[in-house]
Amino acid sequence: MRINELREMYLKFFKERGHKIIGSSSLLPEHDATALFTMAGMHPLMPFLIGQPHPQ
Repeated sequence: MRINELREMYLKFFKERGHKIIGSSSLLPEHDATALFTMAGMHPLMPFLIGQPHPQ
């Protein structure tokens, strides 16, 4: 089994159970030069936490 096959199986498992698959995020935030790293993975989610629309 190759890594891409494993990745697809992993994502398929969660998608079949109602989870939404979203793209990955950079460790360097695009729109905030003041943040030097993403703290606990929350930084990429900040737009959605403050009420901006989620991707469809």
